Amino acid sequence: MSRPPLARDRVLDAFERILIDDGERAATMDATARAAGVSKGGLLYHFASKEALETALVERLAALVDDDVTALEGAPEGAIAYFLRTSVMDDDPLDRAIIAVSRLAQGGSGAAAAALHEMRERWEAAIRPHAKDEASLDLVLLVSDGLYFNNTLQSGGVAGPVPTGEALDALVALVEQAARR
Repeated sequence: MSRPPLARDRVLDAFERILIDDGERAATMDATARAAGVSKGGLLYHFASKEALETALVERLAALVDDDVTALEGAPEGAIAYFLRTSVMDDDPLDRAIIAVSRLAQGGSGAAAAALHEMRERWEAAIRPHAKDEASLDLVLLVSDGLYFNNTLQSGGVAGPVPTGEALDALVALVEQAARR
């Protein structure tokens, strides 16, 4: 009888959670098995090594970025507005994958660093047709970076300096006015 595919996802979720909460050095095979509630043998059934876990996490990120670029390209509010609004972290699967893969890159993983670079290139290519020039494209990307980074300043349940509601609407409108074709 084959193991349910949910077990594989549960292991990958546990690995991702450890990376986010405790960093790359804490994300061992043993810690991942414990956090996923599986035996070491159960973990090895799905992932023969830590490198296999890392590869699966990078693949998860790539699939989530594919979905995000598709949503961005078809967003009724426009690509720039969608991109900026989704730059405010929401603890969704894409946010978690980005943070976890970033932890791997910080730990020296070339594959993780390449995946983050490719993610950026994908977003840049999807937004470029909507920006009037390269400086406008840079403006959109850098405002997005700032929104995303400021989410990390959240402390004790209090949001960092990230605009919400009407303030976010005004920021999006300002960037769109400056950047759109």
